[in-house]
Amino acid sequence: MVNKEEKIILGIDPGTNLMGYGVISVKGQNVRLVCMGIIDLKKLGDHYIKLAKIFEKVTAIIDQYHPDELAIEAPFFGKNVQSMLKLGRAQGVAMAACLARQIPIFEYSPRKVKMAITGQGASSKEQVAAMLKNILKEKELPQSTFDATDALGIAVCHFFQSNKPDSEKSFNSWADFISKNPARLKK
Repeated sequence: MVNKEEKIILGIDPGTNLMGYGVISVKGQNVRLVCMGIIDLKKLGDHYIKLAKIFEKVTAIIDQYHPDELAIEAPFFGKNVQSMLKLGRAQGVAMAACLARQIPIFEYSPRKVKMAITGQGASSKEQVAAMLKNILKEKELPQSTFDATDALGIAVCHFFQSNKPDSEKSFNSWADFISKNPARLKK
């Protein structure tokens, strides 16, 4: 029997050599680490075999932990078009594995994740990992690779973003606020 009060969030930091993943459990305002790790694709030479392995491994993670939502790093623009294309394919395959199981997908930029975790959009990977230990009340994180902690950060960022009170949403005017919050008006 599934506990409806618990939400499982899968975070993925896409990559074609190392793909990080992190799974968290959320009950109310309490968040705890379920697992984190990497999918190591470095030994696979063919890009298409890597994509097949990503689909297989992400599907296995979904089947094991039954996430309610996927939080994934949004693609960023770099100078190497070929690298961006490969990264986009890896991201797309991970998303397809979730879509095949009807799991909603949420994307976050690296800067947004860093801002949510550390309060600074230009934080280092070390700073993000250290803050995650504090947020999750862990003495040590099970895996020291930054691909795994980045994925965990994406999941925690989604938890923070999805738990914002209505007052933190942006509005264009008072009329916009009132139209989106009719229950907050005193009559």
